[in-house]
Amino acid sequence: MNVLVSGGAGYVGSHAARMLANAGHEVWAYDNLVFGHRGAVAPGRLIEGDLLDRPKLEAALKAHKIDAVMHFAAFAYVGESVTDPGKYYHNNVVGTLSLMDAMRAVGVRRIVFSSTCATYGEPESVPIRESQAQNPINPYGYTKLVIERALADYAKAYKWGYAALRYFNASGASADGDLGEDHDPETHLIPLVLQVALGQREHITIFGDKLPTPDGTCIRDYIHVDDLASAHISALERLEPGTEFKCNLGTGQGTSVKEVVDACRRITGHAIPAVIAGPRAGDPPALVADASLARRELGWTPRFTSIAPIVESAWRWHQKHPNGYGD
Repeated sequence: MNVLVSGGAGYVGSHAARMLANAGHEVWAYDNLVFGHRGAVAPGRLIEGDLLDRPKLEAALKAHKIDAVMHFAAFAYVGESVTDPGKYYHNNVVGTLSLMDAMRAVGVRRIVFSSTCATYGEPESVPIRESQAQNPINPYGYTKLVIERALADYAKAYKWGYAALRYFNASGASADGDLGEDHDPETHLIPLVLQVALGQREHITIFGDKLPTPDGTCIRDYIHVDDLASAHISALERLEPGTEFKCNLGTGQGTSVKEVVDACRRITGHAIPAVIAGPRAGDPPALVADASLARRELGWTPRFTSIAPIVESAWRWHQKHPNGYGD
């Protein structure tokens, strides 16, 4: 299958693109490199372009005879989405609609969409099931929900096959240490903790230690980036015009902030000083997926189900690339 991976130079997109290629698909990454990295893409497979450039999108889809799209490209900083919602609606919503209309113009009718658990907002119960109401509490989550709704409407009207995969905390790195997390600014917990071990930060800040959780710190469902990529491929290979999948992607296992820090200490051999601060507003105490639907519908099972091997893979990447991709 010929696959265009939008955001294919980014964190999850680059892992998915490589896994697709290893599975025998022909893959091209489409990325404007605002947050992506040229070094994360296989030589000769990067199309540098913006989602809002409709003619370039159509030309790429036609030139490479694309059969399906994996769509990862999006702005994803929750705090920034609150202070600058226009930026997020323009890029995440208008940009994605530009991609979808380019697909429609050239007859591409399969898409796997990178969605998020942020579409649920404050969870009604934990673990979170797909049947829970989707009530986002920030513009980032709402932009993803808007696209989920648009995909459902396009699928019905134009006979598309689509998957909206709502994943939890993407983490880890490729086994060989060649692909990993390189964000600027970095906001994800594991790389922030490992930056302390590398001497790039003095300490890690833990936001809240008196929450209603076993050790008082936030609990999250950390899912390895390669497990996310494999789920996207499982969805892609099951897509036919008229089919839809809307699934959570997670391990179903919650890990607290203190447990992540302790795992990093054990694996790196560094003390990793921690400073306790007040809890952040709007930060739910626990977010854990019920991913049984994805296991059932996609035949997908995550390989990484505990925090230690996830941290080990991330540490391998950060040791090999202390300055990220260097671009």
